[in-house]
Amino acid sequence: MNPPPIHRQHIVALTCCAAIFSQVQPAAAAVPEPPLLDKTLVVWAAPANLTQRGGSALTIDDGRDHFDGIVFGELAAAKWMAGSDGYLRTEKDQGSWAAETAAPGTFVQLAITYKDRQVTMYRNGQAYAQYTMATPPQEFAAWSMVNIGKRHRRQSDAAQFAGAIDDARIYAGALTAAQIAALQPNVASELKPWAWWSFDDKEAKDRTGRFVSTELVGGAKVEDGKLVLDGVSDQLLAKTGTEVPIVYEQPAWPAKPPAEWLTYHLAHPGPGNGMPGDPNCAFFWKGRYHLHYIYAHQAGFSFAHVSSADMVHWKWHPTTLTPPKTGHGMFSGTGFFTKDGKPAIIYHGEGSGRNQIAFALDDNLEKWSTPMPIMPKEPSGAPSTVKQWDPDCWLNGNTYYGLSGGGPPYLMKSPDLTNWVNLGELMHERMPTTLGVSRKEDVSCANMFRLGNKWMLLCISHNLGCRYYLGDFVGEKFLPEFHAMMNWRAWDFFAPESLLTPDGRRVMWAWCNLGYPQSGIQSLPRELSLPADGVLRIKPLRELEQLREEAKHEATVSLKSEVAHPLKEIAGDALELKIHFQPGTAKEFGVEVYCDAAGNNGFPIIIEPGGKILRLGDLKVPFELRAGEALDLRVFLDKNVIEVFANERQAAVASHRYTVGNHGIRLVSRGGDAVASDITGWKMKSTYPQPKP
Repeated sequence: MNPPPIHRQHIVALTCCAAIFSQVQPAAAAVPEPPLLDKTLVVWAAPANLTQRGGSALTIDDGRDHFDGIVFGELAAAKWMAGSDGYLRTEKDQGSWAAETAAPGTFVQLAITYKDRQVTMYRNGQAYAQYTMATPPQEFAAWSMVNIGKRHRRQSDAAQFAGAIDDARIYAGALTAAQIAALQPNVASELKPWAWWSFDDKEAKDRTGRFVSTELVGGAKVEDGKLVLDGVSDQLLAKTGTEVPIVYEQPAWPAKPPAEWLTYHLAHPGPGNGMPGDPNCAFFWKGRYHLHYIYAHQAGFSFAHVSSADMVHWKWHPTTLTPPKTGHGMFSGTGFFTKDGKPAIIYHGEGSGRNQIAFALDDNLEKWSTPMPIMPKEPSGAPSTVKQWDPDCWLNGNTYYGLSGGGPPYLMKSPDLTNWVNLGELMHERMPTTLGVSRKEDVSCANMFRLGNKWMLLCISHNLGCRYYLGDFVGEKFLPEFHAMMNWRAWDFFAPESLLTPDGRRVMWAWCNLGYPQSGIQSLPRELSLPADGVLRIKPLRELEQLREEAKHEATVSLKSEVAHPLKEIAGDALELKIHFQPGTAKEFGVEVYCDAAGNNGFPIIIEPGGKILRLGDLKVPFELRAGEALDLRVFLDKNVIEVFANERQAAVASHRYTVGNHGIRLVSRGGDAVASDITGWKMKSTYPQPKP
């Protein structure tokens, strides 16, 4: 989904290191404090206006996307509510709740208690609402954080609390109505708070000492003992006083993988799940190719990092681009080189509401600078509210251009990667309507580069799938001349990424979300080129040929209509197959793979010249044979993953849950005769470490 437009926002972020160590007996083991379960949130707040929607006067967030907070006007205008992740602990039916009537500058006390599954809200000591949660209370343990201004740390919309906070505190346990009514701002209570901010110092320190660091970001400030939030301040970058420990993972292929796992496709081995598995931020640097892809790390969406000398054999690096390190999740983006030739990455900071840039700090690309949020301005100099989503960045001459995806996509430029100016919508107003796609169509997972004498925009639409445009820039807007798809069903071939090799080849990958047998499957690398005829060429990476072994050949076959021809020498579930066809009079012809022992029930890869179709199972892919043209077909089988290349003008991915042992291949022709020649098959070597006998 595309996030809504992002406006400037602010927060006061306070971070807790709740693990307790004995001060009297240093040699004793650390004693973890019980998690906060039943609790009370209390705040004295003065909204600047009663029309604002969705900001928080006090939120506790566990740093893993679970939060509880005192939120204003999110679901119903001018009404306070108990905000929570996914509304799991929020009452949505607020029709009978009283709307806030306090005049601007007037402080009201709000309190929310959580006891077992019962939530009770109070305003100025009087019960305001009460309901029973469907789930138990949320636990908040070590590494929790407190937000004031945002609903939660990864909030991606523009709703921020505008007003002032006189006092904010949290109690470990559910206070009674009498205890809440007896509380006074800036006065210590008989029951010690679990955390307490009275804003009697400019640093807004937690008076209990539990939260060791407070950062006021953007327009947040302390004046006259109050925290003042204007609701339209600069973008925050919330940082913890005690950094959340980075959980380092290094994905690794197991010594004994399941039999159905892939042989030579790059796929995520765990830990975590490669969903989504978008490839991102690809480079050639210091003799190695580097590729990142998204996966669900235990700390949130992170970038797995692999490198290779040949784009065929990959090794995993430690996962270092994680939310605890960056302060946000890692969503789609690309790699690029700065003016001084250094690697950099641009990507969407999931939950930050911003696209981010980071710079490599080592040659292994394992260390990165603190992410720098993109803060564009309009040509007038005013802050831009342009939405930020899947970005791309490239250097054209002495100017950086940045694409911010979504529907419609936007274009920005910068002389230095710090000062960005919004140029408006990416697509030119003169974009032809004959392309079959709107100029405002979703452009996500975007990658813009020169190919031949044109510019190519490789991208997805979440509605349409993987696709590309060819065109030129006119007046700092992209004017496409051609548009075509690269996948035709669901997310079989999705979220593309590419790089430029040292010898000038453009190589791309895409995430194959096939559901079986593994997650995070990457397509075989494809070489893209655009010769003088203007027709895109797509062929498998030439380095894949090093995986070939045990070549088998079959004699030329005259295929008779309706008579299948089983191959005698070539069979398998991890192989490359190459066949030259003369169509003859056939209405359809091709090959069936994964046939059973009787030579039947195979997966069909069929050309229909009259229908201008390449058919993989029930998947129909547009492909036209020119008059008198032969077909050169290359088929890659890797367990259930099938990739097909036709005359270097079309390529497609399909999945087939085959039965182990069904390795047969046969040639077919229907509605007329055809001829198959140059029939060669190679067993493909594994690209992964093999178990020892």
